[in-house]
Amino acid sequence: MNLANLILLATDAANGASEQTPLQSLGSILVSVLPFAIIIIVFYFFLIRPQKKQQKETEKMRSSIEVGDQVTTIGGIVGTVRQIKDGGDLYVIETGANNDRLTIHKWTIQSKDTISE
Repeated sequence: MNLANLILLATDAANGASEQTPLQSLGSILVSVLPFAIIIIVFYFFLIRPQKKQQKETEKMRSSIEVGDQVTTIGGIVGTVRQIKDGGDLYVIETGANNDRLTIHKWTIQSKDTISE
């Protein structure tokens, strides 16, 4: 098949499409758009929605941290919260046998391991 035949086939298809009734053209549009709409809905319910729910739970956990809680950072450092600075954005944790103190950001906390009393 050469380029001229392809052009003729394309123009024949375009001429044939114009002879469809409005209901047929609406149906063909729905058939071509419907799979994309279904994919978007599936992505929302199976990927986006659960991720937002998990982010809310993580933020709630990070906001509930108090002095005395044992936490684990995203880097794997385990320590006990000794001080909260800057309105809750920075935490001073104590870790290791020497009771070394580290200042970490709120977003670096992965989990809260114990509940303060």
